[in-house]
Amino acid sequence: MVNCANVQHSWKAWLGLMLAAALCFAPALQAADVDNVRLWRAPDHTRLVFDLSGPVEHKVFRLADPERLVVDISAARLNATFSSLALDETPIRNIRSAQRDDNTLRVVLDLREQVQPRSFFLKKQAGMGDRLVIDLHDREPSAQRAQQRPALSTTEGRRDIIIAVDAGHGGEDPGAIGPGGLFEKNVVLDISKRLVERLNATSGYKAQLVRTGDYYVSLRERRNIARRMQADLLISVHADAFTHPSANGASVFALSRRGATSESARFLAERENEADLIGGVGTVSLDDKDELLAGVLVDLSMTATLSTSLAVGAEVLNSMGGIARLHKSTVEQAGFAVLKSPDVPSILVETGFISNPAEAAKLATVSYRRQMAETLAKGVEGYFNNNPPDGTYIAWRQQNGAGREHIIARGDTLSGIARRYDVTVRDLLQVNGLNDHTIRVGQTLRIPTSS
Repeated sequence: MVNCANVQHSWKAWLGLMLAAALCFAPALQAADVDNVRLWRAPDHTRLVFDLSGPVEHKVFRLADPERLVVDISAARLNATFSSLALDETPIRNIRSAQRDDNTLRVVLDLREQVQPRSFFLKKQAGMGDRLVIDLHDREPSAQRAQQRPALSTTEGRRDIIIAVDAGHGGEDPGAIGPGGLFEKNVVLDISKRLVERLNATSGYKAQLVRTGDYYVSLRERRNIARRMQADLLISVHADAFTHPSANGASVFALSRRGATSESARFLAERENEADLIGGVGTVSLDDKDELLAGVLVDLSMTATLSTSLAVGAEVLNSMGGIARLHKSTVEQAGFAVLKSPDVPSILVETGFISNPAEAAKLATVSYRRQMAETLAKGVEGYFNNNPPDGTYIAWRQQNGAGREHIIARGDTLSGIARRYDVTVRDLLQVNGLNDHTIRVGQTLRIPTSS
């Protein structure tokens, strides 16, 4: 008869021996090198990024009196320096480090003020290596964040049409990278700045940037910023890449709640939505669930917003066709996360494929970026001049038959203004009582109703 107690004891002994052997022969954790350290300042947080040669484990904790944040990175060595980091406009006063006996790299951030820290590890993706990201969120809103509140400027006592201009990517997220190291984030920020300047030169419009510099903003926060502005439109500007360098042409996208209208639209939406991984949005969070559920419910009431988005998109696409080959002749739709605002009409513009050498060469030039900003502005104005929101100066001007106006911006010429509004220089001179072509920045010109 078999003794079960002996069998059970033998089985436990064998299992113990196997586990011990596995531990003895398991390879030691390979130390990772911190090859570079980078820093970005955003309106509401500071981001510190450690570029790594491999994956790591880490922990972060605070110390008080004085305020410090300690970052312990297991099995890591520092092969970089902190001396070149611009700390002046950040809550970090100084950064120092030490190698501990247990092979842990300890980094200490000496702080000027309290912050709300958040950290996460990013695996290799999109051509970028392993990274450890430390976000230091400000406890008090910055002056820049305050500027993202509703734009209250008016024309003739009536509110302006508010346009939120979102330059895609930024900071740790370079977006697509074209020939010669042309970064999408830099190209679209320049176009966006020019678009804002151009719209603000037209009476009845107030444009503001969502991202004002080179820093990361999550896709959800981009939507929230537009809502805080009480924007009539969010226009997100991009210059993406495709798997084949032959892909070319400009596109305009609106949100789809039923799947993408083409394979390329699906691909681009997935690529753009991956940007939130860089913000740690891909990590597990239970705080998010109620908001996600609310988002699904709100999504059911987006019909009017989506209809406006498609109409604005059609005007912008038609305008872009004047300077660029169009990838598609109609507005496409896909599940872009940045477009999912329930109450702000939103479009995403692909100004071209930065992966296409010919289009990248154009996007690298100041002249083409200026042209692109001009054509985007014409499309936006083309829609709102015919469909102005109630209570705006543009609506009042239509109702009272008042003529158009233009505020002179840097670089404006009479001939350029005449082309923009499809009038003659002679009529401009006559309507405004001008004897010559001399104009000054800030001067308001009346635009004749016909040439």
